[in-house]
Amino acid sequence: MTEPNKPRRGGISLGRIASVPIVLAYSWFLIAAYVVVVFGPRVSTQFPAIGVTAYLVAFAYAILLMLSVLVHELAHALSARAFGWPTDKIVLTLWGGHTQFSGFVATPGRSVIMAMAGPAANAVIAFVGWLILPLFDPGSVGSLLVNILVWANILIAAFNVLPGLPLDGGRMVESLVWKATGSQHKGTIAAGWAGRVIVVVMVLGLLVVPLLRGGAPDLTVLIITLLVGGFMWMGASSAIYAAHIYLRVDSTSVRALMQAAVGVPMGASVLQAEAAGSGVPAVVLLDDEGRPTAILDNVAAQNVPVHLRATTPSSAAARTLADDAVLMDWQEGPGLVAVMTKLDRSEYAIVGDQRQVVGVLYQAAVVAAVKGQRNPVHGQR
Repeated sequence: MTEPNKPRRGGISLGRIASVPIVLAYSWFLIAAYVVVVFGPRVSTQFPAIGVTAYLVAFAYAILLMLSVLVHELAHALSARAFGWPTDKIVLTLWGGHTQFSGFVATPGRSVIMAMAGPAANAVIAFVGWLILPLFDPGSVGSLLVNILVWANILIAAFNVLPGLPLDGGRMVESLVWKATGSQHKGTIAAGWAGRVIVVVMVLGLLVVPLLRGGAPDLTVLIITLLVGGFMWMGASSAIYAAHIYLRVDSTSVRALMQAAVGVPMGASVLQAEAAGSGVPAVVLLDDEGRPTAILDNVAAQNVPVHLRATTPSSAAARTLADDAVLMDWQEGPGLVAVMTKLDRSEYAIVGDQRQVVGVLYQAAVVAAVKGQRNPVHGQR
């Protein structure tokens, strides 16, 4: 499975393979302990002569699983490198593992190739294991471990090609919808919902159906289903939520969110500024060179006594703008959000191509639009 770049988390560095840092998360030891506790007694029953060594064999099973996941993730990383996509690191976790990237621009086709490289690598391991299996005596510990290696990789490959996020097969759904609609984010939403459907089908098939038939699911099956199902549901939901955010970012624009405004000279009185701004929500004060420097505060202006409005400078009832708090009215989408994030101002003067003031934009309005919430500053002046 693949994931976008995330902050570094705790774990043990295992070095680098092909220049890619490998990190073993502390959570991996939980799944290793589970494998030892569950499969150790089974190995002991199958090979009573080996005694407590059965638990070492079970631990070897956990190591084989880890190595299979590592190869899976390396396939992602190396195929991504072929397209020039930088790999941050590979993390092996309780859930298996994931490859983190520093950032790249994908296409539907390349996304599928990179995603399918992981399951393909596991299929190759399974095939090689099947070829060498005859080299081990049937019923031996070596034969058991090779069989485990073969079936583990078959299961990893088959499970990951299921068509839903956060599994690799979800990238196929994402890319098909992406290709059809031209929107990767719409593809992500479709793949996320497909992932949720897979979880529901898995829970119904492995847990609900046996109960309806009067039986009870195996404890191991119950635990694995709940853990994997919960992980998949959270991953799919996270992908859907993030994609909706990105879609709203794409549709965000200054013209859609700004409030109309007029510019008046800084030297104008409160009375003159209000007269000039009659019929529009906001008034922007300009310096001698015509640059926006402040926004008239409607509340402060209303508090100026009527008999003093003609003589009180508008700057006395205004909020000062930062020097860089000016945006163009054509700015939109990720570019607009990136600029606002970099500047981090609460309000901006909006100017047209001729540098004339045409509006005012509040940061809170953009944040609300990206989150899908109601504009909290509607009508603010």
